Amino acid sequence: MLMKSAITSTYSPTGSRNFFLNLLKKSTTLSHLTQTHAQIILNDFQNDISTITKLTHRLFDLKATSYARHLFLSIHNPDLFLFNVLIKGFSNAHSISLYTHLRKCTHLKPDNFTYAFAIASASTLSDEKVGILLHQHAVVDGYGSDLFVGTAVVDFYLKNWRIDLARKMFDKMPVRDTVSWNSMISGLVRNCCFDDAVCVFERTLKDGRIPLDSTTVAAILPALAELQELTLGMEVQCLAIKLGFHSYVHVLTGFISLYSKCGDIEAAKLLFGEIRRPDLVSYNAMISGYTSNGESECSVRLFKQLLGSGEKVNSSTIVGLIPVFHPFGYLSLTDCIHGFCVKSGILSQPSVSTALTTVYSRLNEIKSARLLFDESLEKTPASWNAMISGYTQNGLTEAAISLFQEMQRSKVSPNPVTVTSILSACAQLGALSLGKWVHSLVKNKNFESNMYVSTALIDMYAKCGGISEARELFDLMVGKNVVTWNAMISGYGLHGQGQDALKLFSEMSHSGVTPNGVTFLSLLYACSHAGLVEEGEKIFQSMIHDYHYKPLPEHYACMVDILGRAGQLENALKFIKEMPVEPGAAEWGALLGACVIHKDKKIARVASEKLFELDPESVGYYVLLSNLYSVERNYRLAASVRQDVKKRKLAKTPGCTLIEIGETPHVFTSGDRSHPQASAIYAMLEKLIRKMKEAGFQTEIDTALHDVEEEEKELMINVHSEKLAIAFGLIATDPGTEIRIFKNLRVCVDCHTATKFISKITERVIVVRDANRFHHFKDGLCSCGDYW
Repeated sequence: MLMKSAITSTYSPTGSRNFFLNLLKKSTTLSHLTQTHAQIILNDFQNDISTITKLTHRLFDLKATSYARHLFLSIHNPDLFLFNVLIKGFSNAHSISLYTHLRKCTHLKPDNFTYAFAIASASTLSDEKVGILLHQHAVVDGYGSDLFVGTAVVDFYLKNWRIDLARKMFDKMPVRDTVSWNSMISGLVRNCCFDDAVCVFERTLKDGRIPLDSTTVAAILPALAELQELTLGMEVQCLAIKLGFHSYVHVLTGFISLYSKCGDIEAAKLLFGEIRRPDLVSYNAMISGYTSNGESECSVRLFKQLLGSGEKVNSSTIVGLIPVFHPFGYLSLTDCIHGFCVKSGILSQPSVSTALTTVYSRLNEIKSARLLFDESLEKTPASWNAMISGYTQNGLTEAAISLFQEMQRSKVSPNPVTVTSILSACAQLGALSLGKWVHSLVKNKNFESNMYVSTALIDMYAKCGGISEARELFDLMVGKNVVTWNAMISGYGLHGQGQDALKLFSEMSHSGVTPNGVTFLSLLYACSHAGLVEEGEKIFQSMIHDYHYKPLPEHYACMVDILGRAGQLENALKFIKEMPVEPGAAEWGALLGACVIHKDKKIARVASEKLFELDPESVGYYVLLSNLYSVERNYRLAASVRQDVKKRKLAKTPGCTLIEIGETPHVFTSGDRSHPQASAIYAMLEKLIRKMKEAGFQTEIDTALHDVEEEEKELMINVHSEKLAIAFGLIATDPGTEIRIFKNLRVCVDCHTATKFISKITERVIVVRDANRFHHFKDGLCSCGDYW
């Protein structure tokens, strides 16, 4: 009523404009604005640009964009300021249309604000060319060096994953203020370039002329959290206290997230307690902090407290509550959260459905994950990424690739996260042709400057047999983190190039990058597959004494494997017995595998007894022991082991081999006759076997089933999946070209020997990736030196 009486009062014409401007400033609802607009018209101020501009501005503040658009269309001669308000307010394709109208249909000329607002709007579009064109227009009109325009351009490039162009623009800016530095830091964090963000932050400190604000401090904290840089985070906290920002709620909230992600949940709780009146964002940070540290019970209690206070939760609250980081054992909780989201209508929020998809995938509830994905009304790039990543993590690589292709057909533009996930799928499957296609996509999208994408490319090429291509990419990378070094070291190990792996580790040490557990595991693996016993022992000791890293079960298992593969079975057994922790299935399994290689029944019996006690459901150990007895021609004991497998209803993973011809994958299983060219494949195989025998090849039949005739054993082994794939490769490719195949299990002795003979009689290079490593066959020899 007070608003209405104030509006209907009589004022002199000269005072009315200021009155309406003040009234518009105080209006807090759309209803107030519509009443004010009516009185503006009654008082004949509907064509007063200042009044209408203020009204338009307030309409955008209240999200009444449609109303603002209709109001603008009623103005006959809008000025540049009003155009700028509209361009800024829409922040979408309408802004670009208005900019175009301004240039083509009016006598007005865009200024620095016009370009800054238009470029910011262009970042919401799927086509980055619009923003690049606007940048060019700004340069032509003389605003290329403008601070406001420059900041908008930097932000635009960062939002479009064009980190290289953003850096170039930022470095060229003649003047940079606090806002531009903040934009650069937060943009790099958004692009997961955490190390780079820290470097930019440190530059602001060294410069000394840049006045830091609370946004600068808050912007760097997520990067420190992701890098687990708690010590540096504490230094930033001291800086925040010194500058007087520490008590700001959004800064305290940032520190809560930092301490939580670095595992110090007690410090996070203390900081949360410092906030007198926590807002929803602070509650969300603390709930997420509990969840990310595996304290879901505390997270649920705080969530209930929040609901009890009458506060309305949002999508961020739910995402923080979902046990994404520690999902195991929380399927019931996930189902309850899912139910709450359905009832509250919050499931329609893409971030919520994406988080639920992720946690279901990690719990191997892949059907539930896919159902959620399919039912999502709005599929964002993040939701596609979650489902593709879910398939990849669960070993369903073909499904991941199929979904990626569906994403392409849906015209959803992949981002670096998508590319990283699909490259991982290519690496698992050995799909080199698709991996190369994704590499071309990376080039087209200019994602090469993204460290995670480049690292995924290195990993893909290494695991698909292209170790030289992997090294070329590695050498081209400007910034390398520990994951990048690990990918290359692991690649060398996979190809049996142990000395190259050790040399690269030396380079890594001199580069200043600190190795982690994966680095040492990759090095030990490389030593194991190259027979570098002494070097492996030195690495293991250095890990403990020089780097003070506590070995995990996989590190101990690798040491057992190093000793065992080299035939030092007694030393391997002694190593297990002297371990400072209780040995598990990994260590005993490595020992059993070595016993099979060196045909040591005595130690094998000790290892198998421990394994059947520790992991009675793992069929692989039974197969290893059965094979050892078969090699020793102790068929009674081999039969006993196989009978035990049948009693326990355990199933051996069926062997299969993939070969790519062009861009088409072909998968073979043992004795497979389903291929359209099966007749030609088997004819080629018979021809090969005949020539191999003439060259001195003898079939290795010891590990075949003992209860069949010798001739039948030979026939069974001759149709193993890798032999079928090689035969198909010979008839489907040109003479002299390299053949690459991928086996899901360890290649057997017979197939390994056969492939050596085939490489010689056909004069072909044959590359085989099995479950353990790569084998490069050429002229009758294998790169592994029969050491695998």
